[in-house]
Amino acid sequence: MTRIGYARVSTLDQNLDSQLDELKKAGCTKIFQEKASSVKKRPEFEKCLDYLREGDTLVVWKLDRLGRTTKKLLELIDDLKDRGINLQIITLGVDTSTAAGRLFFTMMAGLAEMERELIRERTSAGLQAARARGRMGGRKPIDEQIMARAMMMYEANMTVNDITKTLNISRSDYGH
Repeated sequence: MTRIGYARVSTLDQNLDSQLDELKKAGCTKIFQEKASSVKKRPEFEKCLDYLREGDTLVVWKLDRLGRTTKKLLELIDDLKDRGINLQIITLGVDTSTAAGRLFFTMMAGLAEMERELIRERTSAGLQAARARGRMGGRKPIDEQIMARAMMMYEANMTVNDITKTLNISRSDYGH
């Protein structure tokens, strides 16, 4: 049962010191740290998640250190719960190794499930509305004449890239 910390600031000119101090006070034996926006790739965060094992506790100073969007946060909380990893958020006083913390975790997992269901319902309703108006989803079929031209170009040893650029079609449209 190891306490693993994660500290992040968004820009290079910001300082991690206050977060690192709080994570050390919280008993973290290992701390992953980086200077990266939450919307960009965060290699240290990925390493942190890979490092965590069942029974460990991930400790962060604030919830927004984990991510900015509700969807991503809920997915992460679901993943941690499924892996048997506790989460402590210092500024919120949340620690899922306690009964109150587990209640928070359970509520967040429930919200994640509800959000997924709402997305599914909205998608289904949108597709039904489009069909009712005569619109069908998916890619439009490629015209037979364009396909015949593509085959002639291919037989004339043109590259697939040149064919797709010339005919303004994608590789998947072309079928190679």
